[in-house]
This record gives sequence, C-alpha cells and structure tokens, in this order.
Amino acid sequence: MPQAPNWDRPAPFTMDFSVNSSHIDGIGHVNNAVYVDWCQQAGWSHSLALDLNLEDYRRLDAAMVIRRADYDYILSAYVGQECVMGTWLTASDGKLIMERQFQLQRKIDGKTLLRATWQLVSVRMSNGKPRRMPPEFIHRYGQAVVSTPQQF
Repeated sequence: MPQAPNWDRPAPFTMDFSVNSSHIDGIGHVNNAVYVDWCQQAGWSHSLALDLNLEDYRRLDAAMVIRRADYDYILSAYVGQECVMGTWLTASDGKLIMERQFQLQRKIDGKTLLRATWQLVSVRMSNGKPRRMPPEFIHRYGQAVVSTPQQF
C-alpha cells in the first residue's frame, strides 16, 4: 500500500511520474538525467499553475532561468514504480533571484529518492542578460514562496 508523502516542507506543488523502460540506464535504474528532466517538468508545471506561461515570458521579455543546480541522488527507482515530485519556491530577493527546491519520493514506501535546489535568475529573453523581475513575476512567484527571503 502506498505511503503518504513525508515532505521536507509543507504544501508542495506535486507532479506524478511513472517509471517505464525508457527511463532505465545500463545499471538497471532510472538514469540521473531523467530525474533532472522530471524537475524541469515539475518546475514548469508549477509556473503554469501560478498562471505564468511561455507566452507571458515572451510578452514581458523576461524569463527565470537556472543559474545553478544542485542534485542529491539518494536512492534509485525502477521500472513499474510510481513516484511523486514535490517542488517549492523557497526564496526570492524580489529583484533578480529566486530559489526552487525539489523532493522526489517513491510512492510505495515514501522514501526520498532525490533532493534538488535551483538558483534561478531573471533575464531578458531578447538578449539573455540579467534584468529585474517584472511586477507579474514578483506577484505570482512571490505569493508562492514558502520561506522567508534570504540573501543570495
């Protein structure tokens, strides 16, 4: 019977993933790059849930891009297993930088398989240079931050 998730932080945005044979590497477990892709999918889905999509990014000539990413691969997942990814926005300076954290759990036993942290920076899409977050980013992303702001 599946275990209830034991999240590191309250009220994550969650996304379910099913392990299939295309996720498996030569060692027989989910390839690390798949976990990275799942983080990308969950992070973008969270943005969409906050009502910020690619068209908004284009209209505002602004995007949040990964400046730094840290992944802690804890345990493996295997074909047929069900997983759930939780993600939170955990910090924002309200100007240029935000932090997003992830936690991936195996549903059957509630074990954490991965923890990850991204540092994101606001850039101008037209030239890739840093720019202040537009008010829409500050409002929509800011309302989702679950921790007190920190210094970057």
